[in-house]
Amino acid sequence: MNLQEINTIISKIKNKVYSPIYFLMGEETYYIDFITDLLDKEVLTDDEKNFNKTVLYGKETNIDELVSHCKRYPMISEYQIVILKEAQDLSRKIENLSDYAINPLLSTVLIINYKYKTLDKRKKLYKNIQKFGTVIDCKKIYEDRVPQWIINQLNIDNYSIEPKACLMLVDYLGNDLNKINNQLNKLKIISSKEKKITPLLIEENIGISKDYNVFELRNAVGKKDLSKALMICNYLSSNSNKHPIQMTLSSLFNYFIQIFQYHSISNKSQNNVASILGINPFFVKDYIGASKNYSMKNISSIISLIKDFDLKSKGVGVSNISNNDLLRQLIIQIIN
Repeated sequence: MNLQEINTIISKIKNKVYSPIYFLMGEETYYIDFITDLLDKEVLTDDEKNFNKTVLYGKETNIDELVSHCKRYPMISEYQIVILKEAQDLSRKIENLSDYAINPLLSTVLIINYKYKTLDKRKKLYKNIQKFGTVIDCKKIYEDRVPQWIINQLNIDNYSIEPKACLMLVDYLGNDLNKINNQLNKLKIISSKEKKITPLLIEENIGISKDYNVFELRNAVGKKDLSKALMICNYLSSNSNKHPIQMTLSSLFNYFIQIFQYHSISNKSQNNVASILGINPFFVKDYIGASKNYSMKNISSIISLIKDFDLKSKGVGVSNISNNDLLRQLIIQIIN
């Protein structure tokens, strides 16, 4: 997902520069909903919406009805908006919109929510909308870019977040922007005076332990602190509904990939390392320490080991062994 492109489109909308068609598609539903809500807010006043706003649903409409609404002229307003939600339910017929897309009514702002699917870029509809409208392919953001996304979201309202707190959220919520945004909104309300998100604030209000989480497990493994790592394993396993073993294994896998990358970086300045690894410069020192404990050869073996344990966690080749025992075995083998 090109965040710069999305931010440019958002800026145009706020400056009252509209496209006649917005085709919002893809896996990342946060931006599909956000841009739809923004257009709903910006294009018409509340009074204008009474006569100039239409909301349709894919399961309850068809392309002919949609086009009929789009070809109406606004009443006592410069624009009308037509929002088609759950358009993916019309995926078999969506190409029938091609004729309207090549000659859209400029006084209509058509907003199409096409979640979890994408248009075939080789076909007419995609090409026609590209000529006269806006197509936004909302792909899932890569997890290593989520910390900066969180920082940027908070900066909009003049909030800040401590680096460790940021990683706690990413380790717990992954790259689900809707979940992250909901938690950020909650944290902003709670910290409205200080305007700073801390690990303690997250622990007290979201339920993520600031001392016993995947981020701290990685740190303990990086330092070869077996005692602490096993204590964290026990905590994670006792809260497996919040910390499924597959997510923990994925985080450890990515961590060792980053340490491997660190070994191969020639320019090991703090900012360059942070940029390449996709981490906050504050944490570079932790990777320097971990790289001293794990050689590239060690890491290659560890990555294979994590893959094996991932299969075991899914029941491949083992029976009658708990996820807690699996995770403990893995950590012991990695550190020793």
